[in-house]
Parts: sequence; C-alpha cells; structure tokens
Amino acid sequence: MSETKGPEATTGESPESRTAELRLEKFLPYRLSVLSNRVSNAIAGAYGAKFGLTLPAWRVMAILGRYPGLSAAELVEQTAMDKVAISRAVSALLKSEYLERKEDQVDRRRQMLYLSESGKGVYNRIVPLAKRYENDLMASLTEEERVQLDVILEKLMSRALEWGMHGLASHED
Repeated sequence: MSETKGPEATTGESPESRTAELRLEKFLPYRLSVLSNRVSNAIAGAYGAKFGLTLPAWRVMAILGRYPGLSAAELVEQTAMDKVAISRAVSALLKSEYLERKEDQVDRRRQMLYLSESGKGVYNRIVPLAKRYENDLMASLTEEERVQLDVILEKLMSRALEWGMHGLASHED
C-alpha cells in the first residue's frame, strides 16, 4: 500500500482544486479596489469633516467641476458608481447648496447639475489638496514607472469598457 505524500495527504485537496483557489491579495481587481479605497479615504478624511462631504459627494463635485451640466444618469456613467450612491450624493449636495439643478431648455425632462458658487469655492479649495496627495503617491514611482502606469491603466480601462459593452460571456466556460 503506498502512502500519499504532499499537501493532498493532509488537506484532502487535489492539485486541481488548489489551482481554483483565489488568492485575493494577488487578485488585480481586489488590489485596485483596495488601493483606490485607501487613497480616496485618505483624501476624503482631509476634506470630509471640514466641508461635510462624503466620498461619493466629492466624486460628484469633481466630475461636475470638470464637466458642468451633466444629469444624474450621466454622473453614474462617468463615475461608474451605482445610481443610489449618486442620488444620495446629489441630494446631499443640493441640500448643502453646493449644487444647483437646472432644467435643460431642449429637453425639459432632463435636469442638469452644476456646482453653485459655494460649491465652486469648495471645489477650488479641495483640488489642490487632492493633487498634493496624488503627487505624493506618484513620487514613489520613477518617471518611467509613471509613464508605464498610465499606459497600463489606459489599456485596462479600455478592456473593462469592452466588457461593459460586450459582457464577459466569452470568458466563461
């Protein structure tokens, strides 16, 4: 009678079942999410209490600071955040008077969102802070690594957008 040696002997797992294991700490989507959350939460901590903004609210303000006049649906598309988070952020920003809502003159059903004067003031105070955090984070990379990172992120974003348009069905068994 031969003895089974190796990990299978103690775990009862075959080599095939171990290959299906997901090492979350090495799984790219998880790592990108954790990195994004850590960086975003650090920046949000710096402005959140001072201006009463949540992370989703700041993201809405950041998008509208760059692209004024978007609808809530367009904000969902731009940020890749869910509708509920955008809706809550927009409601809070309207209540705090950081946003204004205007009816589209062409399509009266469409409500366009803009930063108010107060919202522009907050935006203009937070942007330099956010850029300082970004610069500090990027200082850990060489210039060549920064260029490579940008190229890599563009490629990954392009692929993720393809998945959004075509789905992932072709990747399933």
